[in-house]
Amino acid sequence: MQNFFRATLLGICLLSAFQELYAQKFTISGYIKDKNTGEVLIGANIYNKENYQGTTSNNYGFYSLTLPADSMKLMFSYVGYQSVEVTLNLDKDTEINIGLEDVVALDEIVISGREEIQEVTQMSKINVPIAQIKAMPALLGEVDVLKVLQLLPGIQSGTEGSSGLYVRGGGPDQNLILLDGVPIYNASHLFGFFSVFNADAINNVDLIKGGFPARYGGRLSSVIDITMKEGNHEKLRGEGAIGLISSKLTLEGPINERTTFLFSGRRTYIDLLARPLIKAATEGDEVAGYYFYDLNAKINHKFSNRDRVYLSGYFGNDDAYSRYKENYDTGVEKVFYEDEFGLDWGNIIAAMRWNHVFNPKFFSNLTLTYSRYRFDIFENYKEERTTPNGVDNEDESISYFSGIRDFAAKMDFEFIPNPNHYIRFGINGINHTFNPGILSYKSTLESDTTLGSFKTSANEFAAYLEDDIKVTDHLKVNAGIHISAFDVEDELYTSFQPRLAVRYLLSNGLSIKGSYAQMTQFIHLLTNGGIGLPTDLWLPSTRKVAPQESHQFAFGLAKTIKKQYEISVEAYYKEMDGLIEYKEGASFLNIDEDWQEKVETGRGESYGAELFVQKKTGKFTGWVGYTLSWSNRQFDNLNFGRSFPYKYDRRHDISITGVYKVNDRIDISGAWVYGTGNSITLPISKYNGFRYEGNFWFRGGNPITYHGERNGYRMRSYHRLDFSISFSKQKKWGTRKWTIGTYNTYSTRNPFFIDIGYHKNGGKKFIQYSLFPIIPSISYSFKF
Repeated sequence: MQNFFRATLLGICLLSAFQELYAQKFTISGYIKDKNTGEVLIGANIYNKENYQGTTSNNYGFYSLTLPADSMKLMFSYVGYQSVEVTLNLDKDTEINIGLEDVVALDEIVISGREEIQEVTQMSKINVPIAQIKAMPALLGEVDVLKVLQLLPGIQSGTEGSSGLYVRGGGPDQNLILLDGVPIYNASHLFGFFSVFNADAINNVDLIKGGFPARYGGRLSSVIDITMKEGNHEKLRGEGAIGLISSKLTLEGPINERTTFLFSGRRTYIDLLARPLIKAATEGDEVAGYYFYDLNAKINHKFSNRDRVYLSGYFGNDDAYSRYKENYDTGVEKVFYEDEFGLDWGNIIAAMRWNHVFNPKFFSNLTLTYSRYRFDIFENYKEERTTPNGVDNEDESISYFSGIRDFAAKMDFEFIPNPNHYIRFGINGINHTFNPGILSYKSTLESDTTLGSFKTSANEFAAYLEDDIKVTDHLKVNAGIHISAFDVEDELYTSFQPRLAVRYLLSNGLSIKGSYAQMTQFIHLLTNGGIGLPTDLWLPSTRKVAPQESHQFAFGLAKTIKKQYEISVEAYYKEMDGLIEYKEGASFLNIDEDWQEKVETGRGESYGAELFVQKKTGKFTGWVGYTLSWSNRQFDNLNFGRSFPYKYDRRHDISITGVYKVNDRIDISGAWVYGTGNSITLPISKYNGFRYEGNFWFRGGNPITYHGERNGYRMRSYHRLDFSISFSKQKKWGTRKWTIGTYNTYSTRNPFFIDIGYHKNGGKKFIQYSLFPIIPSISYSFKF
């Protein structure tokens, strides 16, 4: 039965490409851009007003629409932009490049004819406009893409204030986070409280949490596809902000008629603000602090109407440091002492992409990428003693290093023979180098020592084919296959992953959708519980540790009401195999053991239902999201083999957001969230162990703590209200804006963790600790 399903699926994809090739038709193609900036518009809609046959622009703004020869009226539209109508007599292949102009009065937007949610085959996909992301309230005024995505149904936020994403019961390693097509392995700053994405440099954000098209692979739970801006084609423009903890600046513009650039930078200055306080509080010469920075850069060049080249890069790093120096003279000897401690981690990515249009129906994109993530802890100690007998030196250094590095190449093709088919296919290869963690110790008094796991190289390959098929006016199908392989340590893993999504449109405008996706993930993240410390280790599948696999089914309903409100209801079920966790008592600090000996392998399942109501246009925009879900794990050697709730299993999750444009000068935004408390494991009792002494066992050894059911206790529910108000003013040089906001406006003492404390009478009790009370913020931003 399985072979029959695979053969049928492949047959649909191949045979559909040859339908209607001999009809007398011509192709309209081109690029859709912002008229004022030249920035491409991703997902813009193009359709014939006579019969509503149409298509959408791809990630590079390119579109292709093949129609019968005839006179017609074409409509070009995009949310937040004024639609453009073009009348033409189609008697040959025609290139039409369109610039759409954004509207000032959002309540006047016309979106009739736009491809609405009930018409799209893809389910479990959400696009949040960048303008909406930037308008949302933010912790300490720092606009954060991932924190906004946490407000969507099906996504858990992890711990208080963190930017981690847990999608439909999956772990953080199961999210494929792409920046201009390059994977980001650690998307967090400040121990998880902020993400690495600067919203000023971003053009588009798509989130897919199920029903994955065949072109995506390598992760189990979600795809977050983030596209950087290309740079203003018309003139030099800039924008920036000055906040409580960081400042940022973005510049973009044309280099010449064919070339544009974008540069964006952000840096915190917590270390500079704290330096005088630290110096005043210490006797010696001590410097300590923490900061992070991000740099985004991009250059685009148009060689011809058929060829475009894009070069982009991201550089980001977190650095926590402490340096202490001291000199003193005892009269007998002079001593110089120096100690330096550091903790830093960061990403570097680079991409080169070449778009080529073979003909109006056939588009290609070649991508070469580099991605590197590293984590490093080090301490250097130096002591110099000068006595009448001479000078004695003692040097000691210890460091712990881990990371992952990728070189990759990918070739993607898009073939659009007619409005009833949108065919995509391609291949890609990745060379991974994993460094699971090495401890290095050097000393002038002892021999040098190196402990830990050795580097591992692996090669990953994939190929895919998918077709978005319009079978009838009511029925659309997206069918595809994703084939992948992973070569590591003379072991070859292969995977055949079918994908299928179906949409049936009822006469009342309501659509019924269903999807199935099988996913395989060849890399693992071995993570410690906590607040998002970067000590997580990226690891390959090996002979001992198999790949992760998932099967996800989803069913849903979708409808657009009054051309403004998108409503969707989805139910899903997901099975996961090959999950790993540390054994009881193990952690990344057990460097004398290979990581493969420190993990348990198990399975998981998650299921639930989601409601999403979104309004993208008008003076008031926002959404309401609700999630009802269950997420469980099962490991043979954990919790006595019994199933237990995942740490971020939440029964109920609610988010309500809104942005109201009072007038051209004032914007008000708010977000309220509620979630069932996280599951944790608590100690139940403690008893004395036994010690072996003189050939006898005696009670009174090291105390042993007995824990109850794994994740058997649930913390108190979480809820929070964020609020902000912005005041804009037009100046001769551009626009300035002041934003005042509060995080946790009514100052709820939300649980962060629970520990053992004591009553006044000396008895023990559990104490809940909270992290953030109400936090006010103010920031100044500008555009010119």
